[in-house]
Amino acid sequence: MFNKKWRQESANHIMLLPGVLFLFLFCYVPMFGIIISFQKYYPTKGFFKSEWVGLENFRYIFELPDFNRVLWNTVFIASAKIILLLIVPIITALLLNEVRNVLFKRSVQTLIYLPYFLSWVILAGILMDVLSLKGIVNQMIEGLGMQSIFFLGNNNWFPWTLIVSDTWKQFGFDTIIYLAALTGINPTLYEAAVIDGASRWKQTLHITLPGMAPIIVLMLTLSLGNVLNAGFDQVFNLYSPPVFESGDIIDTMIYRIGLQDYQFSVSAALGLFKSIISFVLVSVSYAMAYRFANYRIF
Repeated sequence: MFNKKWRQESANHIMLLPGVLFLFLFCYVPMFGIIISFQKYYPTKGFFKSEWVGLENFRYIFELPDFNRVLWNTVFIASAKIILLLIVPIITALLLNEVRNVLFKRSVQTLIYLPYFLSWVILAGILMDVLSLKGIVNQMIEGLGMQSIFFLGNNNWFPWTLIVSDTWKQFGFDTIIYLAALTGINPTLYEAAVIDGASRWKQTLHITLPGMAPIIVLMLTLSLGNVLNAGFDQVFNLYSPPVFESGDIIDTMIYRIGLQDYQFSVSAALGLFKSIISFVLVSVSYAMAYRFANYRIF
């Protein structure tokens, strides 16, 4: 029985083999490098001859004067992104769902979805021009009689610039997910509500939002695993030394320590710390997704 089933599915296994090998070679084999987190690693000595220091690298990280600030920046920026990327796509999906002009609806969907396909290298260049002191945004602010704002160089404004720009880039994709969820709501519920005299707001409140609830809970719980992922690509392309205080995150700290200061062991230890916390959060988020949204991976 087993051999027969194996022969029947052998073509599928062969098709998956290149992907499995790629995953093994580039994701699992490099995990051996975790060992340098517990060593005073020197590239000339390699993994096996470098001095073993145990948890000394982790102790060094936690004693860094900037560590608490960087951790707070990461959690704050990532959490704010998660909240906005939950609220904005839901509101946008509800508004688009009320549009009856198909051409206009599809045009808006395309426009809000387009930034999702652009890399942060491109978007960073655009934002630097748009948000500069002489950019179009500050020209509009000055036109209203207010003082110009240095969005990318002011520690008070920079985190919110990251949060809002990331939401602008990502929310189009999530909007499509919620629009798909709206198509699964039984239209007879709306017909019955109209007969009962329910307004559009009452229909949204008592039919639309409850119908979207499973997807909303699923998206929220799955996003919890990204609490320590504040977006390296975005921050790295937009930040500068004047805004390190409010914009420096764990990923950029790893980059500076490892690739600029050549402290490979310390950067590996910091990366391992982040990975462990992220693993716990992802595990918890999937457990919550299964409990509250009946979502399972396997």
